[in-house]
Formats: sequence, structure tokens, C-alpha cells
Amino acid sequence: MDSDDKLREECGVFGVYDFDGDNVASTIYYGLLALQHRGQESCGIAVSDTAGPKGRILSSKDMGLVNEAFTPECLERLKGDIGVGHVRYSTAGSSTRENAQPLVLNYVKGALGLAHNGNLINAPKLRRELEYTGAIFQTTIDSEVIAYYIARMRLKSRSVEEAVGLAMDKLKGAYSLVIMSPRKLIGARDPFGFKPLCIGKRGNAYILASESCALETVGAEFLRDVRPGEVVTISPEKGIESDMSRALPERDTARCVFEYIYFARPDSVIDGAGVYHARIMAGKFLAMDSPVEADLVVGVPESGNCAALGYSLQSGIPYGTAFVKNAYVGRTFIKPKQKSRESSVCVKLNPIREAVEGKRIIMIDDSIVRGTTSDRIVRMLKEAGAKEVHMRVSSPPFLWPCYFGTDVPARNQLIAWNRSVDEINQIIGADSLAYLRFKRLEEMVDGLGICKGCFTGKYPMEPPAEDIRGDFEA
Repeated sequence: MDSDDKLREECGVFGVYDFDGDNVASTIYYGLLALQHRGQESCGIAVSDTAGPKGRILSSKDMGLVNEAFTPECLERLKGDIGVGHVRYSTAGSSTRENAQPLVLNYVKGALGLAHNGNLINAPKLRRELEYTGAIFQTTIDSEVIAYYIARMRLKSRSVEEAVGLAMDKLKGAYSLVIMSPRKLIGARDPFGFKPLCIGKRGNAYILASESCALETVGAEFLRDVRPGEVVTISPEKGIESDMSRALPERDTARCVFEYIYFARPDSVIDGAGVYHARIMAGKFLAMDSPVEADLVVGVPESGNCAALGYSLQSGIPYGTAFVKNAYVGRTFIKPKQKSRESSVCVKLNPIREAVEGKRIIMIDDSIVRGTTSDRIVRMLKEAGAKEVHMRVSSPPFLWPCYFGTDVPARNQLIAWNRSVDEINQIIGADSLAYLRFKRLEEMVDGLGICKGCFTGKYPMEPPAEDIRGDFEA
């Protein structure tokens, strides 16, 4: 809800190849609208006509929301039957038009359009290697490093998909990629599967998207997820081809658990696990493990609502609405100054006195990061007449930073670091506080392999020696 106390996903990616030759820009536009929650700072679309001059890519990108950046006239100009799109949120600084995606790269073999979701932990090292061999960078994002390596590998490989695979061998970290070459649409997912990516089909058009909700938005049928470590190549001649040579055993995969807790839309399904179901289960687990007597269960909109419903279903305590959210206020984290963030909490969220007055309230939120917002929300409810406010959190406490594309900050900025739950409760002013138990995480996602590094400090791969977050982000 507030910039300082909500996590941000970094990006959403979307790609289309229409084998009938129809224009895809409007489909990408609506796909990006469905993925807007994944990034709200900038967006872009790049398209190409596979029947036209090879390597000619038309693109448009800008700061702001999708419906602000693209007019009907703009979409009309973007003529092509293959294309990629992107919505972006940056972790720090670097929020400039130059860093907006997709990236378009012209090189000796033609042209590439690339959209990336994730964070590379070896981006500075790879960037230095490229710079010392003459590369000139136009952006500060690690996506450009990926694009350069694909272009370089293409010079010594038989196909663009082989070049993507060879580039993957150099990359360490989280990445889901959608790549447009002159005659192919390619999707790739890192071997741990940190970030989601799925495949859909509508008529004779194939689609790649960060989330299945975007497929439904454009009327496409969900086919399957791109598997961790997989490269898929989509072309009219061969349909969907798969390269699984970089896949890890399922037990070693490490999906970001916050896709299920917070990032993804509730109507998405990721790797067979429904996001809505996961959040309902998180709420049920909270009710089982941390019950409290109360009159009403409420969620902090929007991300706490599903878990609050789960808590209500398990406990039998009525589920209700305690807040009105102003739908016409943008996410507060895009405001640049702390003062404007502070004031925007009340502008965006207001308690319903009639719903909470004289009642004992259980309030569910998905996480507490720095703790700068929870105390204000608790105070709001009490000022609206709530007798008691018991806070329940549908994730365990954050104790470590994230290096893989989620902006969990340094440890000294985390409210749970070096504090007990009771001490945190005193700071936020609730009558009681409880978090989701750590052991419940895998139950919540039906046993899928997940990354738990931000809770345990044990990461799927060795974290970088230098903290490069905010310098090289997707």
C-alpha cells in the first residue's frame, strides 16, 4: 500500500506471434494492462512484420501507465505480426525513459526485441567484460547485458534460440525473457524458475506472458507454463519447440514465494498452483496457528483480502470490509518524496467507521517490511472506533534482503531484524501480532520448490559479494 512498506515486483513481460499475419500491437497493449500490477513506472511495445524487411522493428515506450503511454494512433502505427511488450518497476534510481523496455538491438544478424523480468546477480561482472571488449551501453539495466550476450552468441551459433541458451550459461540470477527475432518468438526462464512465464494460444496466434491472467484478458487459451530452465521457440514452421537441457531437478527449483503471497493477480495460476488458493490457505493457516477472539476479519486492500477470507472461512468469524480504497490514486511508491508518500496513505485508504466501531478486528496484511505503514493503519482503525485490532501477516518475518528481483531492503531497514514479534507489535500498536509460520510456505503452494532466502538467509545460489541492487535492475 505504501511505498516504504510494500514489496514491488520488477516487471511484466508479454509476447505475441500471429501466424495469420494480423497486427499484434493492440493484443500486447491489453496484455500489458492485465500485467500493470507488476510494474507502473514505464512500459513499451516493439513489433515487427515477418513478411516485411528483415530486422525492421517498430517500437514505442514511455514513462507511466500503459493507458497513458499508448494512444490509439500510436498503436495504429505499430504494424507487425510479431511483438513483445513490457511493464517496469525499478528498485532504485534509474527510473528513466532510457531504461524502459523492450530493448531493441540491431546487429549483424538482424534485430532482436527483448523484454526481461528479474535480476542478475552477476550483471556488474558481465557488464565489465563486455565494456572491455568494446561494448557501449545505452542503459543501466542488466537486460541490456543479456541482449548483448545473445547477440554475441548468435555470431557463433546456428540459430537464435541456440544463442539464447548459450547466453543463459553466462547468466546468474532471476530472469524470464521474451525475445522477438525476425521470424521467431522465444521464451526463456532461469533454471530456478524465480519468475513466472506461461504460454497461450488464440486462434493462430501464440502468446508468452508473465501471468495466466493476461492470457485470459486477451481471450487466449492457457497451454502450459514455461518450465524452469526451459527455452521455448515459437515459429509457423515448427510450432512450439522446447530445449530443457538447462533444467534442474524439481527439488532444486526456487520460485519466488511472493508471487503467491502478493505479486501475482489472484486469478493467475503459476506452475499449477493457483494464487487465489494459496492466499486462502495462508489465511486458513493463520487461523489455525494464531487464533484470537474477534468480531470481524478484514483485509488490507487489495493484497490482504484473500487471506482474510481464508481466515474467516477457517475461524467462522465474519469477513467484512473495513477500508475504502480510492481506485483513482496511483500506487504510492511512484511518488518521489517521503513527504508525499506519508500523506498519500490516507488519500488512498480510509476506514469505514460504521463497519469497525465498537468491534474487535482481525486485520490481515500480506507482509510487514519496514513497518512504516502498519502502525498508521492500526491507528486508523482505532480512531474509527475499533475496540481491538489484532494483526495477522500472511508471510513469515523478513530477516534478509532479496537479490533476485524483489526489493526486500538491507537488514537494518527490516523491522523484524533484531526484534521479537512482541517488540514489533509494540511499534505498530496492535493488540496482538502473528505471522504465517515458516513451515506453512510449501504447504501453501502444494509442495512446489520455492525461494525462502528473505526469511532464512539461505539463497538458492551464492548472493553477490557486492550489493548491486538498484544499480542493475530489470
